[in-house]
Amino acid sequence: MKKYSIYIGILIGGLVLGYFIFGGDSSDKTMKGGETTEMSDGHDHGNENGETQMWTCSMHPQIMLPEPGDCPICGMDLIPAEQGAGGLTTDQFIMTENALALANIQTTLVGGSRIEDNTLVLSGKVMENEELNAVQVSYFAGRIEKLYVNFTGEQVNRGQLLATIYSPELVSAQQELLTAASLKESQPGLYKAVRNKLKLWKLSEKQINSIESSGQVKENFPVYATVSGTVTEKMAQEGDYVKQGQPIYKIANLSSVWTMFDAYENQIAELEEGQEISITTNAYSGKEFTAKISFIDPVLNTASRTVMIRASLPNKEGLFKPGMFVQGKVRGITKDGNEAIVVPQSAVLWTGERSVVYVKAQDDEPVFEHREVKLGKSRGDQYEILEGLQNGDQIVTQGTFTVDAAAQLKGKKSMMSPEGGSTNSMPGMPGMNMGGETKGQMDGKEMIQKGQVGTEKFLEGKAYDFRNETPKAFRQQLNAVIHAYLSLKDGLVQADEKSTSRYSSELVGALQNVDDNVLKGDAKAFWEEKKSFLMQHAKLCKEASTIAGKRENFIYLSQPLIKVVEAYGPGDEKLYVDFCPMANDNKGAFWLSANQEIQNPFMPADMRSCGEVKQEIASNK
Repeated sequence: MKKYSIYIGILIGGLVLGYFIFGGDSSDKTMKGGETTEMSDGHDHGNENGETQMWTCSMHPQIMLPEPGDCPICGMDLIPAEQGAGGLTTDQFIMTENALALANIQTTLVGGSRIEDNTLVLSGKVMENEELNAVQVSYFAGRIEKLYVNFTGEQVNRGQLLATIYSPELVSAQQELLTAASLKESQPGLYKAVRNKLKLWKLSEKQINSIESSGQVKENFPVYATVSGTVTEKMAQEGDYVKQGQPIYKIANLSSVWTMFDAYENQIAELEEGQEISITTNAYSGKEFTAKISFIDPVLNTASRTVMIRASLPNKEGLFKPGMFVQGKVRGITKDGNEAIVVPQSAVLWTGERSVVYVKAQDDEPVFEHREVKLGKSRGDQYEILEGLQNGDQIVTQGTFTVDAAAQLKGKKSMMSPEGGSTNSMPGMPGMNMGGETKGQMDGKEMIQKGQVGTEKFLEGKAYDFRNETPKAFRQQLNAVIHAYLSLKDGLVQADEKSTSRYSSELVGALQNVDDNVLKGDAKAFWEEKKSFLMQHAKLCKEASTIAGKRENFIYLSQPLIKVVEAYGPGDEKLYVDFCPMANDNKGAFWLSANQEIQNPFMPADMRSCGEVKQEIASNK
């Protein structure tokens, strides 16, 4: 017992001695460098700037949790989320130097200036001159025995033989002529009436005299062209029975054509009949043709919010073909003389309701800020800014859409998300949002179950089916877009600069040619939203000078196109939605393919098979 008493005494003495040596109270404090600091309770509640440290997954950046652990999607260890740079507002975000260089982002300083280019640019196309159009009809009823002009586009001249027709009525009328001719001395009035009847059927004096002098009735009577021009439509076939006045051919005189332009509401006041307009077309680059505005439509097209402007062009040499796209420039538009803030059109992103630019918020750091602006007049390749910018602002003029995409991925305000929060959902995974949660953090598992909600306007997370209400004309135009996209994808697989440049240009052209006026209701609204996003990235893909730049924009091009194909169908052949988790700096990327075999457009040659098929989109058959 004495032995144990000694041990207990030593233990008590050590505890007392430790208390006096280390001091301390119930608050777990320690001394370091002469300063008293609180001991951690084992949880990292913040960083040196007082910001709460969040944790995310390198493969699924939409995951944002307040504590370290495993990703609820893939099970990978969470990593510390990137903290905002000191002094940034909630609307600002920072981009890496590598991202800036890859996207070739350029900025321009805004300053008060006059709009030097007082040229109004209009887009339009060539059409037939309706004043010179004619319809060749049959002037008597009968059966078409022979057609001598058998295809559209054929040139005909006035007096040219077009067809022969067997007409029982004309046979009877010829017999009446022969009878009246034998009685013309005694009954001159009857003779004259019979001849006038034949003239009403467009028989010439020469033809009537020939019948009378020969004394023979013609069974098959010729039909001659009454006008000169180009056959634009063949409206009858050999063996058809035609009525009196029934059309046989439509003939257009293309010695003069109309050029039809669309002018927006804010441009109408600057246009008037008689103004000179310079016209150019891709068919004859370097050539400029001059015409005058001859007509301004008094009725506004409520669908496109435009007014039709018409100018006539002489076309004796047949240079202009109906359907050609043309560009018209009206110079000498009156200036108001006021100082104005003007920016290049490439700096402005337009959603149909809002106009957005990105301002570089700090001179020495790549910090950008979303800014909504109000547009004024458009002159050439410039916009006048009425509200939203000030002199001295530095705005992004090249790579604007790439900056917007970065804002979306960081959950900041963007073109499609004016309130913040990403709008990019993973195609094939409805409801999943690729951006950060901005309205309070959610538990990881709850986030997977509910999904993050993007803007209703962009609708990336919702699947639509408009196949049964999609007109054939729209489907054919969409097929051209899909074909150009798949060709561009193949070019990226091969890293072929020549083919990627060609097919990115074809994709832009195919998108421009899509006529959404044939759609109605939700089907039309859905396409209008997607087309804006598709067109922006298609143009950026076309303008990118490197394969890497084209690949980056191809990522953002693919997402809305997948939703479009889901909604309207892929045409006669099914398509596959492929996914590679290593693309896009390990954030993952989706794309469309016509083949089940993986051909990755984002990876080098030795990694082309990287990826997997996530979805099959059935054909329209």
